[in-house]
Amino acid sequence: MQLRALVTGASAGLGAEFTRQLAADGLALVLVARDAERLERLAAELRSARAVEVEVLPADLTEPADLERVAARLADAAHPIDVLINNAGFAVADPFHASAIDEERRMHELLSWVPLRLAHAALPGMRERGRGGILNVASLAGRLPSGSYAAAKSQVITLSRALHARYHRDGITVTALLPGFVPTEFHERMGVEPTSVPRAGWADASTVVSEGLRALRKRRGIVVSDWRYRLAAPIIPLVPDRIIAGFGLGRRIER
Repeated sequence: MQLRALVTGASAGLGAEFTRQLAADGLALVLVARDAERLERLAAELRSARAVEVEVLPADLTEPADLERVAARLADAAHPIDVLINNAGFAVADPFHASAIDEERRMHELLSWVPLRLAHAALPGMRERGRGGILNVASLAGRLPSGSYAAAKSQVITLSRALHARYHRDGITVTALLPGFVPTEFHERMGVEPTSVPRAGWADASTVVSEGLRALRKRRGIVVSDWRYRLAAPIIPLVPDRIIAGFGLGRRIER
């Protein structure tokens, strides 16, 4: 029986890398993102390279009707989803006091509400089948006092831990993946240039994804990706909040 994964934010960056690694493992795929043309190009690449079944589902997850279409796909018992990758996201680059409140709301809906809604749609079928995996792409920023983005990612981490604890006994793993800086379009859209971050601070996208999928397979509830960030993670709680905020580290440690 072929397993099937649904990946949000699949058209670029970590999302596209998730699709490639999942296809290499032989999973059929449902690709979700706003840009239908890019999704079709990626689908053609995956079908050609891996000979896997690929379904394209264009959707803007901040639009309620589109979100509900994706939720309905997750709940479709006739074509079940075995793995859900909640990866879609963006960040508001402006400081909180100067940001547009509509953009803040849109960001929180995409980062916090969307993973909750999609997990809620996927879990009943996974419980009935006695198996399933949900991987939520959070961020190491979710452990920092670093603004609105970090607050949203903190909620994703907490939700993941709660769902993992509750549904682990049902054969379902919920994993929160906490990357640091990864050179993708995510940071380009924020205006964060590679030269603005020390070279040693960038993690490789393929490594981040492989570590996330490995954690899901091993039924781990949380994983900090990349050895450099794993070394830094225990130190973070020891640093005073005012220092982290003062140096702007929160904006720097984001997916």
